[in-house]
Amino acid sequence: MNASVVIMFLLIVALTLVVTYYAAKKTKTTGDFYTAGGGLTGWQNGLAIAGDYLSAASFLGIAGAIALFGFDGFFYSIGFLIAYLVVLFIVAEPLRNLGKYTLADMINARFDAKKVRGVAALNTITIVIFYMIAQLVGAGALIQLLFGLDYWVAVLIVGVMMTIYVLFGGMTATSWVQIIKAVLLMIGTIIISFLVLAKFDFNILSMFSEMKTVTSHGAEYLQPGLKYTDPLGTISLMIALVLGTAGLPHILMRFFTVKDAKTARSSVVTATWVVGIFYVLTIFLGFGAAAFVGFDTILEANPAGNMAAPLLAEALGGDFLMSFVSAVAFATILAVVAGLVLSGASAFAHDIYGQIIKKGKISDKEQMLAAKYASLGVAVFSILLALFAQNMNVAFLVSLAFCVAASANLPVIIYTIYWRRFNTAGAVSAMLTGLLTSVILVIISPNVFSPVEGAAIFVGDPIFPFTNPAIVSVPLGFIGGYVGTLLSKEVNLKRYAKVKVKANTGYRE
Repeated sequence: MNASVVIMFLLIVALTLVVTYYAAKKTKTTGDFYTAGGGLTGWQNGLAIAGDYLSAASFLGIAGAIALFGFDGFFYSIGFLIAYLVVLFIVAEPLRNLGKYTLADMINARFDAKKVRGVAALNTITIVIFYMIAQLVGAGALIQLLFGLDYWVAVLIVGVMMTIYVLFGGMTATSWVQIIKAVLLMIGTIIISFLVLAKFDFNILSMFSEMKTVTSHGAEYLQPGLKYTDPLGTISLMIALVLGTAGLPHILMRFFTVKDAKTARSSVVTATWVVGIFYVLTIFLGFGAAAFVGFDTILEANPAGNMAAPLLAEALGGDFLMSFVSAVAFATILAVVAGLVLSGASAFAHDIYGQIIKKGKISDKEQMLAAKYASLGVAVFSILLALFAQNMNVAFLVSLAFCVAASANLPVIIYTIYWRRFNTAGAVSAMLTGLLTSVILVIISPNVFSPVEGAAIFVGDPIFPFTNPAIVSVPLGFIGGYVGTLLSKEVNLKRYAKVKVKANTGYRE
C-alpha cells in the first residue's frame, strides 16, 4: 500500500466531510434537504450536473471499454453526450416549471392521482438501484486494486461514506461534493490526456495510425463491430444511451435546485460543455491504456476493464498521479452515489410516504426523518446487490439503468408535456409497460444467461438476443401510454391547458 495513495484518499475524504459539515448547518427544511433550497446558480448547478453525470461508468467504464474494444467502447461516450441535447431541448424547462422536488411531482401536476405518483416513485427507485450497483462495483474494484482489501469491504466503505453525505448534508452537501469532484475529474483527465498526446509527439493523426498496430486486434480496433457485432443490438444500446438521460431521476432532480427555468437551461448548457470536453478526452484515456498498459494487465486488474484509467495514470505519472486519479475516481463515485441515494430516498419519503400514505398531511420534521430512513434502506439494498456484480463493466451496467429510464420515464414525460389527450390511465400504462418490459427483457438477456460459464450470472441460453433491450422496451413504453389513453374515456383538456401554460412560462397560481 503506497503512502501517497493513502494521503490523497484521506485528503479527498476530509474535504468532502468538511463540505458535509457546513452543509448540514444549512439543511433545516425539506426544501433544503431535497433541492438545496433552490439556491444554486446556473454555473454551480451545471458543474453539479456534470459531477453527477460523469460517474464511474464514464471515468472507469468507458476508459476500459475503449482500451479493450476500441471504437465500440466509444459508443458510450457518443451516446452519453448526445443525450444532453434531448434534456436541453425537450425536458429541462418544462420539468423545472412543473415540478417541486421529484419527477413524480412534475407528472402529478397534470394528473393529481396517487397511482400515478406511486408508479413514478417505483420507477425512480428501480433506476436508482441499477445505477447504484454500477457505482459500487466501480468503487469496489478501485479500492480493491489500491489497498488490497476484499471487494465486499471496499463496497461497504463507499456505502458508509455516501450515507453520511446524504443523512447529514442533503442536497447542499451532495451538490458541492459533485462540483468539487467535477473540477478535480476534469483536471485529472486533462493531465492524463496531455501525457498520452506527448507520447505520440502531440500528433493525433500519428496516434490513430499507431493504434492500428499496438493491440492484437490490428486495424479492426479502430472500426465498429469488434464488440457489438449485431447492428440491431448496437442500435438498441444507442437508443438507451441517447434517450435515457432525459428519464434519469437523479439528473432530473437537479433542475429543482435552481430558482427558475432560465437558470435550469443555463445549467444544462454549462453541463453540456463540461461533459462534451470530458467525453472527447476519453479517447486519449482508452487509447493510452491500450498502448501503455496493455490488454493483459488491464484484464488482470479487473476482468471488465474498469481499472484502465488508474493503471494508465500509474504508467505515465507514477504513484503520485495514480494516487490523484484514484482519489478523484473515488470522489466521483461518492458524489454520484450520494445523488442517487438522495433521489431514491426522496421518491420514497416525499412521494410514497408523504403524499400517498400520509396524504400530504406530514410535517417537515416527519418527512426529513422518513427521507433519512429511506436513504439507509436504499444504500443497504444497493450494497447487497453490488456484491454479486463484481465482474460486470460499470459502463454497461449504467446502460441498463438508461434503458429503464428511457422506457419507463421518458414516454410519460413527453406525453405529459406535449399530448393534450393524455390521461391517468395512459400515464400508468406507459410507466408500467416501460418498466416491466425493460426489466423482464434484461432478466432473459445475455446479461443474465450465457452458455459460457462465468460470462453471466447463470449458465444457459438467453431467450432475448440483445444485451440492452431499449430497441423493444422504449417503443413499447410509448405504445403503452398511447393505448392506455385511448382505452380510457377520461379527458381533461382544461387541466392540460393549465399545465401547458405553466410548463412554458413557469406561472404559478
